[in-house]
Amino acid sequence: MKIFGTFLLAAAVSMLAAQTPSIQKSAPLTEAAPASVGISPDRLKWIDEMLQQSVSDGQIPGAVALIARNGKIVYHKAFGTADAQTGRKQKVDDIFRIASQTKAITATAVMMLWEEGRFQLDDPISKYIPEFKSPKVLQSFRYTDTSFTTRPANKEITIRHLLTHTSGLGYGVIDGDERMKLIYQKAGTTDLFTTADVSIGSVVEKLAKLPLHHDPGEKFTYSMGLDVLGYLVEVVSGLPFDRFLKERLFDPLGMTDTWFYLPKDKADRLVAVQYRKDGQWANYPKTFYDPAYPVTGARKFFAGGAGLVGSAKDYATFLQMYLNGGELNGVRILSRTTVASILANQVGNLMGTDQYYGLAFGVLTEQGSAKGGQGSQGTFTWGGYFNTQYFADPKEQTIGILMKQTQGPVDDQTAWKFRQLVATAIDD
Repeated sequence: MKIFGTFLLAAAVSMLAAQTPSIQKSAPLTEAAPASVGISPDRLKWIDEMLQQSVSDGQIPGAVALIARNGKIVYHKAFGTADAQTGRKQKVDDIFRIASQTKAITATAVMMLWEEGRFQLDDPISKYIPEFKSPKVLQSFRYTDTSFTTRPANKEITIRHLLTHTSGLGYGVIDGDERMKLIYQKAGTTDLFTTADVSIGSVVEKLAKLPLHHDPGEKFTYSMGLDVLGYLVEVVSGLPFDRFLKERLFDPLGMTDTWFYLPKDKADRLVAVQYRKDGQWANYPKTFYDPAYPVTGARKFFAGGAGLVGSAKDYATFLQMYLNGGELNGVRILSRTTVASILANQVGNLMGTDQYYGLAFGVLTEQGSAKGGQGSQGTFTWGGYFNTQYFADPKEQTIGILMKQTQGPVDDQTAWKFRQLVATAIDD
């Protein structure tokens, strides 16, 4: 793998260019009065009341909520506390572990390189990461010693399979199949959130040797596919993944608070992960992951599936670029035609009938929209392991971001309430 990556390095770096200027020039996200973009200020108060009550009732320790419409931020507020140990109050510019919200950003990086003609989506990943050649599917498993047998997969894993969670790869500690959890644990893979001296390339090498849940393309199985693709970006671009994202995506969009590992001058804005202990909120201890990972440790694991931290405004900026058809502030990140492909159904009915998966997001279908409270058909959405949520509605040109940091069993009803109340605040 290292030889292959080194071979590509010189050629790839020479081809690397900054993002192109666009004929279009939309404005960066700025604040505006709700009524100016057809949002009821009186109905926004319902969101105030809901989030304040959720904090008072102990459903959440705190939250930052942001709503934008037509490129204008009309709601950006903080509630509750950011740190149970210190009692620090939540602030609107606080930084959160966005976990799986990283996936859409990694997918965007992949599609940026695709636009440059570096690969086709149906290329086998083994063309660029040879260790994935001739994948195997889990056939039998013995719990007594965690031994297993495999059979050859009926096809190679493609880049499209990895983007759409249909590759058959698993997710280690958080996998839904206990057998896969044990297999990944024995192999010593790292899912996410580590302060150890681990590189994404070394983890991908281990993943390539492990059995698949199923033949590629046959099922939707949430996986570390985007971690593999983060490494693909390194191989194809010749840059470390964190540097690629900063130079090609974050800096052009002005996303100054989004990082794998926070600079020292931003570390005090990181929100603590909290959980319920003896009826009170407490800071979450170190378990299979280290809550301190964005601040301390080796700072080398650039997990494309779950490793980023960022602010509500930064993620809204990223989503606004998509609502603008791939452009923001005169910088073209993606073509409008590429955005259309990213938001198109790539998995058929593998996710059911209310939602499908594109190349970066879950997308609401006509049937899902008709049930109410989720947004218009075409609304794209996802969330993160530490209880963060987002959605963007292309028809209504509306973005909703709700950031929290909790773990363990909690009676948190804010996600569906927030999304429903945003939709009902539209008044034009």
